[in-house]
Amino acid sequence: MEFDLENPLTDFHEPHSDTITSLFLVESDHMPSENYFQSLQAKGLDISVRREAISEISKFCYNFDPLLSYLAINYLDRFLSSQGVLEPKPWVLRLLAISCVSLAAKMKSEFSLVDFQGDGGFIFDTQTIERMEVLILGALKWRMRSITPFSFLSYFISILKLKDPPLRQALKARATEILFQAPNEIKLFEFKPSTIAASALLSAAHELLPLQHPCFTKAISSCSYVNKENLLQCYNAVQEMVIDGYESAFDTVASSVTPLNVLDQHFSSSESGMTHATVTATTLGTERDIKRRKLIDYCDNLSVQISRIRQY
Repeated sequence: MEFDLENPLTDFHEPHSDTITSLFLVESDHMPSENYFQSLQAKGLDISVRREAISEISKFCYNFDPLLSYLAINYLDRFLSSQGVLEPKPWVLRLLAISCVSLAAKMKSEFSLVDFQGDGGFIFDTQTIERMEVLILGALKWRMRSITPFSFLSYFISILKLKDPPLRQALKARATEILFQAPNEIKLFEFKPSTIAASALLSAAHELLPLQHPCFTKAISSCSYVNKENLLQCYNAVQEMVIDGYESAFDTVASSVTPLNVLDQHFSSSESGMTHATVTATTLGTERDIKRRKLIDYCDNLSVQISRIRQY
């Protein structure tokens, strides 16, 4: 049976209380170790090693279900936090990435997944990949049915008691998008998968259903499995990640001729360096405020659209 990240322990479709309890009890076993990045440094590694391995995983999974990449990255993080790599060389990182993707593909029944040779110049035979897989499996203690934030989404959505199926689906879809960003945010590694899931859902609600957001926050905070303080800290980190993502998107589509460019050119030719620096810093702050207002306007427009949907 194909492994489903939303239902890691069984193929249940409704959040039975005994299954949910089991998820919360064992989720810590499927996380990287505490002080993950500090432990990398203690092993003579740094964050760039992880970044390079994730880049390789992304290349292999580009044309496939993003959940496959998410699962492979989960294996990677758990392996690095437990085992590390003996030599952080390009061919070792590529082999590690290939093996994590291979294991994820087997769990997801994507056996015809990949040409693992790719274009990186390193060719690994099946036996070499399988030996690395065994090393990864040992480090993960053969816990391959990973419990991730996706495992808790349906449960937290059920707590919100939304009666409108399109709204539930929209909320889940947006929360899922946010979760796909999570592996890139270092601040989130200190939080449990359930806390990240709840924070992503509240962030999605903040965008789509802002008027109901306080009620949703209260409902999820009242859950006996949730630490309120951790939820608040995690939610703030998720919100920063989401806003940064929107700002990056605005930067990408912005015209190359901006008020900032024009001011820079003007003051570089007519004013002193100190005046130029002051005006540039002020303009940067103004530009950031504009982008934040655009984000608020965007969220407001989404809310209006959702309200219109509910009227029909």
